[in-house]
Amino acid sequence: MGGGEARIYDFAVVGSGTSGGVLAYYLQKAGAQTLLIEAGKRYSADTFPRNEADYSAQLFWGGGIEFDSRCTMGFLRGKCLGGGSVVNQALLDRFDDVAWDDWRAASGIDFFTADAMAPHYEAIESELSLQSIPEDRRNRNAHLFTQALDCLGIAWAPLRRGQSHCATEQGNDCMACLGGCHRDSKQSTLATFIPRAEALGLEVLSEFHVGRIESDRNGVTIHGTGRDGKESLQAGACVLAAGSFGTTHLLLASGFGKHLPALGKGFSMHPQYMTFAEFDDPVDAHKGAFQSVKSADFGLRKKGYKLENVFAPPVSVAMLFAGAGAPLQAFMMQYRHLACVEVAVRDEATGELSLDRRGRLRVRKVLTDNDETRRDDGLSLVRNLFESLGAKSIFQSPLYFGLHLMGGCAIGTDPRSSVVDETFQIHGVPNLYCADTSVYPLAPGINPALTCMALSHKLAGNLSKGKRERRGADAGEVWV
Repeated sequence: MGGGEARIYDFAVVGSGTSGGVLAYYLQKAGAQTLLIEAGKRYSADTFPRNEADYSAQLFWGGGIEFDSRCTMGFLRGKCLGGGSVVNQALLDRFDDVAWDDWRAASGIDFFTADAMAPHYEAIESELSLQSIPEDRRNRNAHLFTQALDCLGIAWAPLRRGQSHCATEQGNDCMACLGGCHRDSKQSTLATFIPRAEALGLEVLSEFHVGRIESDRNGVTIHGTGRDGKESLQAGACVLAAGSFGTTHLLLASGFGKHLPALGKGFSMHPQYMTFAEFDDPVDAHKGAFQSVKSADFGLRKKGYKLENVFAPPVSVAMLFAGAGAPLQAFMMQYRHLACVEVAVRDEATGELSLDRRGRLRVRKVLTDNDETRRDDGLSLVRNLFESLGAKSIFQSPLYFGLHLMGGCAIGTDPRSSVVDETFQIHGVPNLYCADTSVYPLAPGINPALTCMALSHKLAGNLSKGKRERRGADAGEVWV
């Protein structure tokens, strides 16, 4: 990037995860010269950190975890090329009619329907390897979970995962993929969309922290700091794809809150609560495919929560215990004998993101009465599940966290209550767009990743079509 005359790109994409990686691919494929910007480092299957302590410190913002203003809840978000898609659990589900109906009512946007979004889902799914874990490959944690659900008459289903060759039948443990997949099996944007876009000419700029953005009818200037110091980049248009925290932070730091009253409002995060149960025989929940099934009961959907079989590496489990000394030691000595079920709450979008006096992001999020009711109902059900299995002891962690960070830049037709319009343009700001999870008007109660990719595919199509229309007639240029 250094030296000579500054290059002006057709598009700059800030953030490289489930939104940015997809956008970069489709824009570059359409013939637009695109720059993909990422604050974190670039890793590969061979260079990902090999243990939990190292990957937590190196692949996540905040050195592993960030907290709300009261330090009552933690948030996890990836900081590396590929973003959250590198460190997530690769769960890829479409939204149901419940989510779309609620989104349509909240936003006033007509294309929020299963039929209208189906072509965008299909386009993304055609680029990925999607698998469900067969029964004979599920670990004992999953089998205990489904056995208990069957006992209580609760419907369940396999999880659909973005993966290609995990080789759990050969003894591979997918727990390691929480710190980056060492097999390139996980269908992260780092392993799929980004290298395909690079083959088409995409430029990638990693370890570049964007601090401020200026936008007018002539284009966008992106101010930031890279490995060589401060730098300003030019593009005809910019797409923000830094997620709920990153995108909202950038817009606030760039002064757009002055005319966007909804900026920073409506944050949600699917609060997640883990319950552990001890059994006489080893469960080895950390072995093999550690997450493979979920509740699929419409009664639970109506109640506003879901259950999943999950687990965590040792350091994370110890943190969830929220204790020390002999009790913690005794708990961790039973690590191999622990099963775990998670409650994920479909929370109300009442959180707020703002900046403190030093320009740092501040997160205010208090659970509502409805959120707490859903949590308590879910935790009670999980206790009943483990009791039906004859667990020796049950421990419900008092700590909870958010992996699905959503909202802050809600999409909608009314600029008084939303930040992004139905074309994914920031209200009143030319050449600045967003389709990442920050635009979610409500928590869907379903993993947000696949829909984020589908919305980004829709935006890429809009931008490519608009660029062709603006440039094609005069320049005689045809994009493929």
